[in-house]
Amino acid sequence: MIATLALMFMGHRQERANERNEAEAINRTAVLARSYVRDVLAAPAGFPGREAVRGIAERHDGRLVSYVRSEGSLTTTVKFFGRYEDTSMFGVSHSWVHRCCSAVFREDAADGLRGKATRLEKCDVG
Repeated sequence: MIATLALMFMGHRQERANERNEAEAINRTAVLARSYVRDVLAAPAGFPGREAVRGIAERHDGRLVSYVRSEGSLTTTVKFFGRYEDTSMFGVSHSWVHRCCSAVFREDAADGLRGKATRLEKCDVG
């Protein structure tokens, strides 16, 4: 009985630690998404091309999923990845979280390029 209780307690602690690790990985993806938007906004000469945006996404542990350019705007969707440790009674494994972020960039005559990103959300694309 004591052994069972000890195993249940240890399992509960591991589960909570894994949940914290996953939450931290998700928070890191949010930081990466904000950095991505800042870097796209900092690109010289207006809207960066598809390859430039792909490179920016990859520098921030992301993968460009879509790139749509139209008159006066650019909309991108990037899938960001975060890695974390997942512990069980059998050892430690590495797991991944991925979240997508869509960003809309618009040309503003007064301020240049402006960007706004959606909240990170789970995604099954690409």
